[in-house]
Amino acid sequence: MDNPAILAIVRAMKMDSDIVIVGGGLNGPALALALAQRGISVTVVDALPRPERDDAAFDGRSYALALASVRLLRAIGIWHRIKDRTQPMLEIKVSDGRAGAGPLTPFSLHFDHAELEEGPMGHMCEDRVLRPAFLDAMDEVAGITTISGDAVIAQEVDASGATLTLASGKVLRTRLIVGSDGRNSGTAQRAGIRRTGWQYGQTALVCAVTHEKPHNGIAHQFFMPPGPLAILPLPGNMSSIVWSESDATAAAFAALSDADFMGVLRPRFGDFLGEISLTGKRYTYPLGLSLANHFIAPRVALVGDAAHGMHPVAGQGLNAGLRDVAALTQVLTEAQTRGEDMAAPDVLERYQRWRRFDTAALAATTDLSNRLFSSDNPLLRAVRDLGMGAVQAAAPLRRALMREAAGLTGDLPDLMR
Repeated sequence: MDNPAILAIVRAMKMDSDIVIVGGGLNGPALALALAQRGISVTVVDALPRPERDDAAFDGRSYALALASVRLLRAIGIWHRIKDRTQPMLEIKVSDGRAGAGPLTPFSLHFDHAELEEGPMGHMCEDRVLRPAFLDAMDEVAGITTISGDAVIAQEVDASGATLTLASGKVLRTRLIVGSDGRNSGTAQRAGIRRTGWQYGQTALVCAVTHEKPHNGIAHQFFMPPGPLAILPLPGNMSSIVWSESDATAAAFAALSDADFMGVLRPRFGDFLGEISLTGKRYTYPLGLSLANHFIAPRVALVGDAAHGMHPVAGQGLNAGLRDVAALTQVLTEAQTRGEDMAAPDVLERYQRWRRFDTAALAATTDLSNRLFSSDNPLLRAVRDLGMGAVQAAAPLRRALMREAAGLTGDLPDLMR
């Protein structure tokens, strides 16, 4: 058994699954479902114990699911589980101002879903709704094995596959490792993939509020010098808040009592929805740009935040990850149909070529938008206000931006068509 060729054959015959996905958040389960439904066996390794994933306590986190992402969720059997608990985004209003002073210019942007023949640009969904839906769906698919409460501590690749060692001592053998384990991806680090990026000196304050008046499905993006304030409609008279402030100010606000926190939020929020009150917990997230220098390595591919993390100014973080999922699923499925090794370098390169440029362009756009709008410089303010006014006056350009926000542009994977 010391013959390398024989050892390679034995290892290839002992695969635990075709693909091991490291990370059990949202992108990992989405990829597992998409692949398993196409006959590819998958193991998902999640460092968090299952009870923590199952906990449906409301924590204020929510996601803006673009129309293309909704199509993916429909295709992999998630949408019917959550659609009645989501809120369509019927309009988006963007304005420029200063805390306590309201809009400082007559120029603003107004996107109305009625201008798109496909329908709403997207839907808002709470984390406590989306996460359990993925877990339940994976339980029902025979081709998915889930290992919870265990972490990968080592990985090795060879000519026939890859071997992962878990903290529990369990060893897994697979053809391909997919890292879906966040910006500090251990999968990427073990594969020697480095990252490029920087911090913005901003922190996002995230929470949810209940309000007196209905939001009518309208999302608001209010740009202030320290950073944007997004007010995103949730089901009922409730909205998700993503509020960016300088690190020091955000730390001071985060340390306040709930009552005092609402005291500083209300002047920024305004009174257009009547009285507001905090619902659930508050969270803080430091903001920065972080791109993997490569999305692939030998028998390794990265998706979601493991490949790219960007500013939430455009609300595209999860949508970009789901686009990775759809693209990687298509590349691997087509390779399998042709009889190719799914983890062959040329196969993985197809995925990287497809996603890396689009992701870098999106990251650059969000970076530029944040720098342009998080400034009180009079010249920059005049430029951006005139720009918003020009876009609002040009219907074709406005519709093009709406289609971009809905995820309907570019080379769409089949699962998003």
